[in-house]
Amino acid sequence: MPLPTLLSQHIVRRPQRIALLQHIAEQGSITRAAKSAGLSYKAAWDAIDELNNLAQKPLVERSVGGKGGGGARLSAEGERVLRLYLRLQTLQAQVLEAAEDASDFNLLGRLMLRTSARNQLHGQVVAITRNGHNDLIRLQLAAELTLEAQITHDSTLRLELEIGTQVVALIKAGWLELLGANDAATPDYNCMSGQVDAILEADDGPSEVRISLSNGQVLCALASPGQLAALGAVKGNPLQVQFAPSNVLLGTPA
Repeated sequence: MPLPTLLSQHIVRRPQRIALLQHIAEQGSITRAAKSAGLSYKAAWDAIDELNNLAQKPLVERSVGGKGGGGARLSAEGERVLRLYLRLQTLQAQVLEAAEDASDFNLLGRLMLRTSARNQLHGQVVAITRNGHNDLIRLQLAAELTLEAQITHDSTLRLELEIGTQVVALIKAGWLELLGANDAATPDYNCMSGQVDAILEADDGPSEVRISLSNGQVLCALASPGQLAALGAVKGNPLQVQFAPSNVLLGTPA
C-alpha cells in the first residue's frame, strides 16, 4: 500500500520526527527514544500523535506506565515507514549534490507549509454538499470514522476538491470542546468518542488533554482544571470531543 502523499512529504521535510521511529524501535521507550532523537518528552508524544494521525494505520503502539514513561514499539506499518526513511537517507547525498547553491534550499523551505494547528488528521473526501456560498465536505478518516468541514465553495474549487481527494483536516486545540461520555452533542457538530490518553498539566494555563479515538488517531484539546474535574477526566476514562464543521481547516498537497 503506498504512503499517503502528505505523510510522504512529512518524511522528507521533518526528518527528526521520522528518525524518532528508529529510536523507538531500538529503545522500546518513548522517554529514551526522545532523548536519543534530541526531543523533549512532550515533543516526542506530539510527533507520535502527528505521525499516527497522518498515516492510514498507526505507526507506533504505546503501553502506558513502566520505567521510562511507558513502553513503545513500531507497528508493522511503522516498520515499513522506517525502512522507507532509511532508504531516503541513502539518497540524501545525491539531492545535496544536485542543488546548485544554498539558496535552492531556502526556496524549497518557503514552498513547504507548516501549520500551528495542533490537530492534523489525514482523510479522504467522500462527499461534497453545496449550501449557498459554502460547501460541506465529508471526510473519511481511518477505520470508518468521519468528520465534516464547512468551507466556502471558492475554497473547494481552489483546492480542487473532489471525491477521493486526499486531504489533511486541521483543527486547533482550542476549538475542541470536551463532553462527558453520555452528554448530548450540539446539533450539526462533529462529535467523536474516545478515552483520555494523557493529561499534560501547565503551570500558567489550561491543560492539554489527549483523546485517543477508536481508530487509533489522537485529538488534543485544552481544558481548565475545573472543567477536567467536572468531567471526571482522568487517564483511561471515556470522553467525547465536539467541534463545529466551520472550525475545520483543510489542506492539500501543493
